[in-house]
Amino acid sequence: MTTAPRIVTIGETFSSTLELSAESVKSFATLVNDLNPLHHDDAYAAQSRFGGLIASGTQPTAHFMALLATHFSTYAQPLGLEFDIKLKKAVHAHDTLIIRWRVRDAYWKPSLNGDLTHLEGTVLNQRGETVLVGSSTILVMPKPEASAQAQSPAS
Repeated sequence: MTTAPRIVTIGETFSSTLELSAESVKSFATLVNDLNPLHHDDAYAAQSRFGGLIASGTQPTAHFMALLATHFSTYAQPLGLEFDIKLKKAVHAHDTLIIRWRVRDAYWKPSLNGDLTHLEGTVLNQRGETVLVGSSTILVMPKPEASAQAQSPAS
């Protein structure tokens, strides 16, 4: 009896750190067309309940999601399928975020030629406060053979 291929390891964890400057908060919000003055106007944001600029929710969320692709693409071909994300606390300009994911479960799905992978993740700020929590289902497939990608045209 043969066993199914295994690409990911259940229990695997990985993380990254993200430092948010005021300029990155403003430029990211502009890039995604989030024109809320809490992300752009220092004086307006200073008078708000937050006391200063806060990041668009799309910014920590994007980095949270992107870490999955960045991590798994080092040894496989990932494809995001589903995300459930909850914003728990405002992310301020000048915060340092620690983004963490853990593989909760994975099983080989022959029809998709990869591991259907379920993950749980958190984002903490430099004070250890949870600013974001989420879960994801991704497909992690074997990387295509390099030789197939680099075939040269016939002379």
